[in-house]
Amino acid sequence: MGSLNKRKNLLSAIKSIRGGSKQNQVRREPRRALPDLFLKCEGCKSVIDYKEFVEHLKICPECGYHMKMNGHERFEYLMDEGYEKISFGSELKDPISFPKYDEKRAKEEKKSGLNEAVSIVKGTIEGKPVLVAVLELQYMMGSLGTYVGEELTKMFEYAISNELPVVVFSASGGARMQEGIFSLMQMAKTSAAIGKFQDAGLLYISVLTNPTTGGVSASFASLGDIIIAEPNALIGFAGPRVIEQTIKKKLPKGFQRAEKLEECGFVDIICERESQRRLIAKLLKHHVKIGAKYE
Repeated sequence: MGSLNKRKNLLSAIKSIRGGSKQNQVRREPRRALPDLFLKCEGCKSVIDYKEFVEHLKICPECGYHMKMNGHERFEYLMDEGYEKISFGSELKDPISFPKYDEKRAKEEKKSGLNEAVSIVKGTIEGKPVLVAVLELQYMMGSLGTYVGEELTKMFEYAISNELPVVVFSASGGARMQEGIFSLMQMAKTSAAIGKFQDAGLLYISVLTNPTTGGVSASFASLGDIIIAEPNALIGFAGPRVIEQTIKKKLPKGFQRAEKLEECGFVDIICERESQRRLIAKLLKHHVKIGAKYE
């Protein structure tokens, strides 16, 4: 009953936020030098100025298409200054001795500058303490393996001990095939950790970005007390092309897109990137923990 009341309270907060004026929504320019280049939008194919594109949080000024972001870029627009990147010391494993897996990892690390597919920070959003995790598409498509599953599990355990809310930005191709059944086990592992976290009366906000698929969509990404999605994000288990090839039928327009999932009740709210900081801050302020209140 407490969990139901928590969700009702948060959904009421969302309804009040929906009516807010865009004048109050904050756009924060990433704190770094920007190259003077052009690029083509993945949505409308327009040629856009890279500096303007990054200043507007990688949203196409022509069509509003949300292009992919890495963890650092998300933390910069979302978090207050002074946030801290943290790691829980999980071990990098090759559980099924997959051929050339170590070589693949080395290439991914060199290309992305990341040692794995998740980044976690501890800090505040408009003064409210929070843990935020981002799956990194640049590293093996943000796939869920033993390292990612262990880090997320330890993050939720840490959040329970310190009574902190959690926000997870999912972007993934699913479970990591190079780790076989051990990658699929992370679905149950993270889900169990989230169950304990929610039983403690704490808040979990799941943000679904493009794409959120496979084992990630079927586990922790779908378990948020509140589920937010970015516009037009692809969200589902198998991809639409695989489904079409399986059922031998053309799928309806908008299938597995955020807007359709909101219509069906799977997604609570679709939120443009420029409004996410304000929305998440409001949810943190509205959240009531059993015996305590974040305000």
